[in-house]
Amino acid sequence: MADFNFKEIDAARKLLGLPSEATLTEIKEAYRNKVREYHPDKCQDEKKKGENEKKMAQINRAYKILLNYIEEYKFSFKEEAVERYRPDRDMRRFYQDWLGGGYGKR
Repeated sequence: MADFNFKEIDAARKLLGLPSEATLTEIKEAYRNKVREYHPDKCQDEKKKGENEKKMAQINRAYKILLNYIEEYKFSFKEEAVERYRPDRDMRRFYQDWLGGGYGKR
């Protein structure tokens, strides 16, 4: 098991421009966007090309840190955990109140 520390993971997340919670898809998309922005082969200016090479090394390292963290993270497949992380959970729970006018009535 890898040894993770919050500061390193948080710095990697911020470097890729991610919020405090992100899906694997969002992490990959953020990485691709940064690569498009900083890839040295896309740069015409030699001075900036060197800066972009350093930035790409940081971006690649940040991406690797986040992927390693995700690979080591244990996911729960218990019913309670699956229900807790369902995006439509709150909508289902309050749907009748919001649309049915029952919100706030007792």
